[in-house]
Amino acid sequence: MPAPRFVDQLNTQIGHELAAHNQYLACAIHYDALTMPRMADFFYRQAEEERGHALMMVQYLVDTDEPVVVPAVPAPQSTFADLVEPVRLALEQERTVTDQVNGLLRTAREESDYASEQFLQWFIKEQVEEVATMSDLLAVVTRNRDDVEDVEEYVARELGAEGEDPTAPRQAGA
Repeated sequence: MPAPRFVDQLNTQIGHELAAHNQYLACAIHYDALTMPRMADFFYRQAEEERGHALMMVQYLVDTDEPVVVPAVPAPQSTFADLVEPVRLALEQERTVTDQVNGLLRTAREESDYASEQFLQWFIKEQVEEVATMSDLLAVVTRNRDDVEDVEEYVARELGAEGEDPTAPRQAGA
């Protein structure tokens, strides 16, 4: 059984993941409105990935017979000054989520909650990838802020759809 303190924090994290889903959805819509289909598609996929993370956490709690609380989430930022701002926001968000996941891991260790610690290992790896991806994308978008076609080509070439990760935790409802 997960430690009660861990369960409380994981339920809070479910809200953070759902808020990230909504934020990425707002970013995708921004790029859709700018007629940047590659960037829009990338952020729509990111939104679904964040929703998936929340559902993985839900499934873990369901599997361990713990209560699931789906918290309210704040409205996302939905207007952006330029091409760069959504990516800058996304990188900040990924760094915040990394800190949150590290906090969850710290709690699991403090509570000697080995199953929850093991569950979080995939998320630790995922956050390294997410921060690196957004950091690289920010560099490209900043450098090419006046050349939408170069940004779109980079996203098509480097950030295309990936296959499912067979090591990922199972999602609720999947």
